[in-house]
Order: sequence, then C-alpha cells, then structure tokens
Amino acid sequence: MSDSLKQYLQAPDWEAVETSLDWANGPNNHLITLQDPEYPAQLREVPDPPPLLFVHGDPEVLSTPQLAMVGSRNPTTPGRETAREFAHHLAASGITITSGLAIGIDSACHTGALEADGLTIAVTGTGLDRVYPASQHALAHTIAQQGALVSELPPGTQARPGNFPRRNRIISGLSLGTLVVEAAEKSGSLITARLASEQGREVFAIPGSIHNPLARGCHKLIRQGAKLVETSRDILEELGPLLPDLARQPERGHSNSNQTEPALDPDYQLLLDCMGFDPIQADTLIERSGLTAEEVSSMLILLELEGHVSSAPGGIYCRTGNSAHKTSQSAS
Repeated sequence: MSDSLKQYLQAPDWEAVETSLDWANGPNNHLITLQDPEYPAQLREVPDPPPLLFVHGDPEVLSTPQLAMVGSRNPTTPGRETAREFAHHLAASGITITSGLAIGIDSACHTGALEADGLTIAVTGTGLDRVYPASQHALAHTIAQQGALVSELPPGTQARPGNFPRRNRIISGLSLGTLVVEAAEKSGSLITARLASEQGREVFAIPGSIHNPLARGCHKLIRQGAKLVETSRDILEELGPLLPDLARQPERGHSNSNQTEPALDPDYQLLLDCMGFDPIQADTLIERSGLTAEEVSSMLILLELEGHVSSAPGGIYCRTGNSAHKTSQSAS
C-alpha cells in the first residue's frame, strides 16, 4: 500500500464520499465495486482494475462482449465514415462498441452503434456529473439510454490531461480487442492499443493512404503486429471463437450480391477515378480529368447528393465507401 493511500485512509475526504453517495442515489446511477458481482469480468483481469466504477445507464452492458474503437479527434471525412460504418455493422452483429466520447472517431463509433440499435459504452475522463467536451452532451444522453457512461473518477472531477491516458486502460480493459481507425504517429489512440496488447487483448488497425498523416499510427501498429483489417468481417472472424453466439450479418452494402446499382455515366466514373482515394482539391481534379471547372463543379454536386463523394472544409473532396463499392463492381 502506498504512503499516499495510507494517508488518505487515515483522513478520508468525507465530503467527497458524501457527494459520491448522493450521486449514486440519482436516477439510473450505479456504484460498482471490484468485489461486486456486477463488476465486468474482462476489466477485473487487467493488472490495475479500478476499485470503483461509476456507471450512468445499464450496468449489465459492461459485461457484454465489447470491441474498443478509437482514433483521431480530427479525422478525415472518409475516416469518420469508416468508423461509423464499422461500428454500425459490428453493433448490429452483437458486439458492444466501447469508446471515449471524444469528438471525431470516438463520436462516429458511438453514433454508428446507436444507428444500428446496438449497444455502446462511453468511458469518460471526468466525473459523470459533467460531459466533456460539452458539445457531446446530446450524444452522452443517448448513450446512457442505449448503453452506459462509465468512469472511475468521482463526481466533481474536471477534465485534466492526465485523466485521459488513465481512462484508456478501462476502454481496452473492458474489451476483447481494440480497433484503431485513424491515428497519427503520436496519438492517444496508440496508448490504448499498447495497453490492449499489454492486457493480452487483440489489436486491430485499418490501413490508409501513405499520404495521409492520420494513417501512419495505424501503419506503425501493423508493423508491430496488429492485425490489418479491411472489413468488419475480418474482426468478426478473428473474435468468432470467443463469441459463438454472434449474429452473422452481411456486410453493409453487400447484403445481396445479385443486386447491382446502375453504372455511373463514363464522365462521372472518370472523375471518381481521377480522385483516387485521398482527399483532393477541386483544382487538382480539373487538371487530372481535363474537364472544365464548370463541369467538375456540377458533377461533384451530383456525386455528393448521390453519396459517392463527401466535401470537407477548404474545397476538399473525398470518395465515400459507396463509391469504392461502385468501383469494385465496375472492375469485376
């Protein structure tokens, strides 16, 4: 027992204790100790499990099979879409999606799971009497209704930099594996992946363009032994032996191989081919395609309306998963 812990036990902060007990009496609030039967078995196995969990929502969700999904707070548009689609399919297949309620990839993962009417857990770096960042308040409320918010930090705890690496061990510890969607070389997501590996859990990473700085963290993980995944089916197959009762649902966009979408007009397909799979400026598209600025502008609007292209600030355009599927059909 550390000296600081001995000192605290000799002179507890009774005011903080009362605050926590008052919080626990609130609607849908729960305190779970390490000795409690409701304490999640996966988390109990890690080297330093939290002695106390504060839960807002359904505590039983903590014992469901989970996959941690993490990534950049400032993802690319395709990265955000990939996170949402992976989470949607995995949640629909029976896996609870666990993440950290941050903006960016975390938010997309929680949203994808909720859209599939699946379960999702948000592990926070603050007390559960507040939401950080404040812009996530509506999402946090929905998660509590369709899953749970979890923290080891007592009510009143504000956001501090040191809280978030600490909470990452809970995100990975609750889960059978961790999937990194997009991450720079120096990213908090890599901390979660490292903790998952140290806890004996699976680590997955989605590769990206060599020109995308947010793919470099994933590529680093893959070089270190993380499993490269291209579809959510890759994860289901890897975790399958651990999850015999998972629903085996088809990949989104591939539910019926006999159904094909109408082919794009050749000029539109040419524009998509010129885009490649990296974010691109409209001026570069004009140069590559040989089309006029007016033609490219009009075509991009239609492609965006049909879901083949998404736009980002600064006049940047990106292909979506829908357009990638279209390309694979035309190439087959």
